[in-house]
Amino acid sequence: MSDMEKDMQNEEYEADLVSLVDEDGNEYDFEVLDEIDYKDGHYYALAPQFDLPDQDIESGSTYMIFEAVEDEDGQPQLAEIDDEDLLDELAEIFENNFDETYKAEENSEE
Repeated sequence: MSDMEKDMQNEEYEADLVSLVDEDGNEYDFEVLDEIDYKDGHYYALAPQFDLPDQDIESGSTYMIFEAVEDEDGQPQLAEIDDEDLLDELAEIFENNFDETYKAEENSEE
């Protein structure tokens, strides 16, 4: 194993986390899995973070897709996507990216 491979194994993984607040003021933490530019928009794939491992298992390791937008004051925020066709297209792109990342990680471990 090369020194670089050893260093990579010793590095701690730090998740890129964001907090979102719903319309009722409840705050939820999400891990940023990926982000892409697509059809004049910027989109994020986020995985909910849970306090208890059982909650994570029950979620089925799902992720959510949000669009980066600006509110009326020009402040960045994330919005749900209503267009089901767009959502399907984005899900396919994100899942292809996840597959490529997973395959690359598998190959680097060999």
